Amino acid sequence: MLINKFPFNLITILGPTATGKTRVGVQVASVLGGEIISADSRQVYRGMNLGTGKDLEEFGEIPYHLIDIMEAGKEFSVFDYQRSFFQVFDRIRARGKMPILVGGTGLYLESVLRGYQFREVPESEELREELSNLTKEELKEQLKKINPALHNTTDLTDPQRLIRAIEIASFSTAKQPPGGKRPDLVPIVFGIKWERDILRQRISTRLKERLNQGMIEEVKKLHEAGLSFDQLDYYGLEYRYVVLYLKGKLNRNDMVQKLNSAIHRFAKRQETWFRRMERNGITIRWVAGDRAPEDRILKMVRELGTAS
Repeated sequence: MLINKFPFNLITILGPTATGKTRVGVQVASVLGGEIISADSRQVYRGMNLGTGKDLEEFGEIPYHLIDIMEAGKEFSVFDYQRSFFQVFDRIRARGKMPILVGGTGLYLESVLRGYQFREVPESEELREELSNLTKEELKEQLKKINPALHNTTDLTDPQRLIRAIEIASFSTAKQPPGGKRPDLVPIVFGIKWERDILRQRISTRLKERLNQGMIEEVKKLHEAGLSFDQLDYYGLEYRYVVLYLKGKLNRNDMVQKLNSAIHRFAKRQETWFRRMERNGITIRWVAGDRAPEDRILKMVRELGTAS
């Protein structure tokens, strides 16, 4: 299919966890001759498959990008993501293919769709030494003083992230584009939604499937490969609760119940983030997950292509 006939050059498919985004994205890509670019902050790491819900088997022959590109334990920031996205986007367009951005990490999605501009900030050993003896609460207060308008509250849950956020905020409040020419993006954004009760059922069912497929064993393997429990805890959700189970602080039943509830809360936070994206000017065309969303997306895409 000729991609130049469309008035947009990027299709985005977003939604909370367990909405079936990957499956829908793959089906859209197979019809349009597209390639998937992941927008998931944890799926960039190798060896973290069941814990992050990669569902790699769903891709089939569809090329995918920004998955399994880093060793677990390494830092990968939103700056790194945005820069990597632009590089992949250009390569896909150069091949005459349609880039299809699929994921649920709101910060990654917004960094691309709203064109965040960043200055790459070097590490400061002097500042890190100065901050090393502060408590988490003291770090939070310092970060809030430097950046009162902070919107990415995930930085407030981990001392390492807090220190890095302070480092970045202290370096400069000005924002600069990353090096190199940035592509001109003309995105169209679709969202997958389900009734809340059904989404809760999907989340619970999916968690049971991943546990049965060996998610606990996957976390054990990562620990045996050299990742400390603290490093695994850094990745949150599945890793945090499985670590508590492996350390004997939760029995298996309590771990599953608490993790299930945590994923439900996470899905609500994702929905809140997407609503904020809409308030900030990003138009999201919502389609029902139980009504052949891929067909509805393709229908709208074709109508827009015909209209142009």
